[in-house]
This record gives sequence, structure tokens and C-alpha cells, in this order.
Amino acid sequence: MIRGIVFDLFDTLVDQNHDRFAPVEVEGRRVGATTPGLYALAVKTFGLSLGLTEFAERLRTVDLELRADTVDQGIELSTLDRFTALGTRLGQRDVLAFGQALTEVHMGALREAVTVPPHHEAILASLAVEHRLGICSNFTHAETARAILREAAFEPHFSSIVISEEMGIRKPRMEIFESVVRSLEMPASEILHVGDDLRADVQGAAEIGLRTVWLTRQIADPQAAAAAYNGPQPDFALEDLMDLPVLAARLNA
Repeated sequence: MIRGIVFDLFDTLVDQNHDRFAPVEVEGRRVGATTPGLYALAVKTFGLSLGLTEFAERLRTVDLELRADTVDQGIELSTLDRFTALGTRLGQRDVLAFGQALTEVHMGALREAVTVPPHHEAILASLAVEHRLGICSNFTHAETARAILREAAFEPHFSSIVISEEMGIRKPRMEIFESVVRSLEMPASEILHVGDDLRADVQGAAEIGLRTVWLTRQIADPQAAAAAYNGPQPDFALEDLMDLPVLAARLNA
């Protein structure tokens, strides 16, 4: 019996469109797609006197240093903390204002790149009739994730929304899955988790007893992804969420 269904957010319910965030070349070096915009803001609003390449190098160094103690340990590194740390490294007087301003620019660009498959809202509405639905997502700015859910008209269908930036823990660590299971108020064995990432979604959910669906719609080469993965195998694989209501009905027949 499946009474609850938990979804990953990005590249599962909405598409992040990574191609729009491909690195750009600046003075012969590849930097993040939003780096020029972040730099322009830092110069115009905060009087930064560094060149763009030096700014990009400072940001890269901060990212590497912070990641070792956070993301690499399964701890979320919020976008605000990332840019606040950069402000400290750059000697800004008001590092919080600096961090907030850069976060707004960075997340604004990401939000504009997100697209919503038109059939997903109807699928969620259908599933919500007989299941409690939840979100379990890795994302570095929960406010943006929740805004995306509202704009897609998804939010009313969910009984639980767990975002790593608010939790402080990233998938595949079991604590974030345990949080969404507790909030749905049912045994893990009665919950199906749906996501696109074999390690974060399938491995993490399986390790606490959830049944798993690997969604391959946004996977360029599912066969290669499966071959490179050595964790617990997904219980099911679907090419598109339109097949999920049929699967859910079959599991409860």
C-alpha cells in the first residue's frame, strides 16, 4: 500500500534547464554564468574595485573552502552564506547586505531559467486525491524554491515541503528523508519517492525504507547513468511523470 508520494523538485517537477547556466568565457577563463552579473552589481552598488577575473577567482576560492566543510559532508551551503563569505573575503563593510544583494541577482537568474512541464499540475492534483504528497529537495535558497512551487500552482497539493537550505542537511543523508516521513505521519514503507538523481534520490530514500522511482525524463543517457551508479537500485523507472498515476494505482490494487 502506498499512501504517500514524495517528489524531488528540480528536474523532476520543474526543469532547471542547465544549458542556460553553462559557464561563460571571460578574458580566456571559464566562469559561472551569473558571475558577470554578480560582478556588475558588486561594482555598481558596493564600489568593488577588483577586476572581473580577480572577482571570479575570489568566488571560486570561497566556494572550494566552504564546500569542503559543508556540501562534501552532506551539509547544505546556502546561497546567502556563500555570498556573505565572499563579502568578508572582499573586505565589505556590510557583508549581509552584500550577500543578500548577490543572492537576489543569482536566484533571479535561476528562477527565470526554470520551466514547468504543462501536464505536471494535473498529475499532482490527481495523485493528491488519494495520497499525501511531499517535497524533499536539495536547494540552496528555500525562498526561491517555494516561490517556484507557488508560481507553478503546485503548493496547494503538498502536505509537506522539506528544502535542504531550511533543514541544513542535503540528500542523500537520511535525516532529510526522515524529516519528510515524520511530517507525512506514515511509515516509510508506505511512501514512494520520485526523483531524477540516483544517488541523492534513490540511494537516500531506499536507505530509510522508502520505495523509489527513478525519473529519467531529464537524464541525457540513462544507461550510462545507471552503469556509473553502484547504490541500491530503484524499484521503478519512469520516463515521464504522466506514467506515475498508473503506477501508483497498480501498487494499491
